Amino acid sequence: MNFSLDALSAFVYAAELGSFSAAARRLGKSQSTISEAIANLEIDLGNPLFDRATRQPRLSAAGQLLLPQARQLLAASQDLRQQAAQLQAGVEARLTIVLSDTFQSQTLEKVACRLEERFPMLELECLVGEQEDVLDLILSGRAQLGLVGAMDRYPPDIRRQRLRDASELALYAAHGHPLAALPHVDDTQLSRHRQLRLNTYGDKTPPHSGQRQWYAPSYLMLLDMARLGVGWAELPCWLVKSFGGGELKQLAAPGWPQRLPVDLVWACSRPLGPAASWLREHLA
Repeated sequence: MNFSLDALSAFVYAAELGSFSAAARRLGKSQSTISEAIANLEIDLGNPLFDRATRQPRLSAAGQLLLPQARQLLAASQDLRQQAAQLQAGVEARLTIVLSDTFQSQTLEKVACRLEERFPMLELECLVGEQEDVLDLILSGRAQLGLVGAMDRYPPDIRRQRLRDASELALYAAHGHPLAALPHVDDTQLSRHRQLRLNTYGDKTPPHSGQRQWYAPSYLMLLDMARLGVGWAELPCWLVKSFGGGELKQLAAPGWPQRLPVDLVWACSRPLGPAASWLREHLA
C-alpha cells in the first residue's frame, strides 16, 4: 500500500463533514481532487470507503471500520511534525521538576495546562522533595527545576528566584490529641508531647537525641502521622486543607501561623532549555 496523508485527510474530512464538496472547501482543494484522492485510496486499500448510491456519499461498512485508523494515522503524523519542530527549535524532550509540599499544587496545575499548550510534545515529570533533597536532585541533574521553602543559604551552583506567593505554615494536632483541647499552647506545653519533624534524606544534621520526636522526609507523611494522633507537627496550611480530611486542629500558639517564602531553584552549570525557561518565567 502506498496511500498518502492527503488521501487520508480527504477520506476523514469527507466522512466527518458529510460530503466531498465540504471536504474540498475545508482542505482548500477542488472537489475533483478530493474525489480522485478518495478513489485512489479505495484502490490502495482494496475496499470501497463510501456508498455512492445515494445523493450524499455514506460510509460503507469498510469505511466505518477504517475511519478510526485513518484518524490515528493523521494524529500520529501531526505528533511527528510537532516533535520534529520542537527538536529543531532546541526544545528539550523531557523536563523534570521537583516540588516541595510548601508549594500549592493548584498553582502548578494552572501553569502546567498552559505548558502543555505551548509544548504539546514535551514529557513532564514531577518529583516530590524537601529542602536538601530538592537541591541534591537539581545538582545531580536528575531534575532541571525545583520549588523549595526558602533556605538561608544555597550551594554556589544553585540559582534561585523568589516566587510572589508565600506559603503559610501552622501547628496542627489531631482532634483527639491532648493539645487540641487547649485554647492556647506555648513552648512548654508543646515540649511535653511528641513533635513530628521534617528530616530529609540529604539533611546531614543528626536527629535531636533524647527528645520525643518522630521524623519523616515529607510534609505529607507528617500529616498522616499527625492524623494518627501520635504527635503534633508544623504543616503547610494548604496541605492540611486539601488532605487533612478535617481530622486536624490548628493550634493557637505565639508566633503562628508563619509565612514561608518559596524559591524556584536551578543549577547555573546546566543551562535551561526553552520549556524549562518558559516554566521558570511563568511560575515566578
